[in-house]
Amino acid sequence: MDWLKQLTAIEHVFFWIAVAASAALVVQIVLLIVSFGGGGDSDFTDFDGDMDTDGGLSFFTIKGITAFFALGGWCGFAAASYLPDNIWAPILIAVATGTAALVAVGFAMRGVARLQCSGNVVKEKLEGLTATVYVSVPPARTGRGKITLTAQGRYMEIDAVTDEEERIPVDVEVEIVSYKEDFAVVKRK
Repeated sequence: MDWLKQLTAIEHVFFWIAVAASAALVVQIVLLIVSFGGGGDSDFTDFDGDMDTDGGLSFFTIKGITAFFALGGWCGFAAASYLPDNIWAPILIAVATGTAALVAVGFAMRGVARLQCSGNVVKEKLEGLTATVYVSVPPARTGRGKITLTAQGRYMEIDAVTDEEERIPVDVEVEIVSYKEDFAVVKRK
């Protein structure tokens, strides 16, 4: 630990920033591997953890900022070690490499989001299937209810409307007549 005592003030700052951010990055990776990370990432305006899957690009996520400080910290530390008399070069190098990491993580998360929302449900295969009403379906398409079913290897909850004149109550089995853009048209079974 003698080498730690020999570090300059700027090297200490970069070193401890890099260590803390690297530890946080390792924790994030471990949690992601054991599925506590949810596969998503939240930004500072969306705390519920859902990813923006509309093709947008969000740089300021927890993973992005952690990568910024980890890579920027290590590169700043290395630059400060090689340029001990210059304080601005290590700072600029740290900011540049951290920004590159932030941008790379943003593009990586965008790619992951595109993989996750690839539209695995084949709408045409839902027609004719039986489902159970989860939230009552208002009559004559005056509103939307919800139905649940297991199809195509997964459990689904889908918005539903009906052309029938009476409300379809909860726990009634229905048949999917057709599937539109984001809802199913159902009738009593």
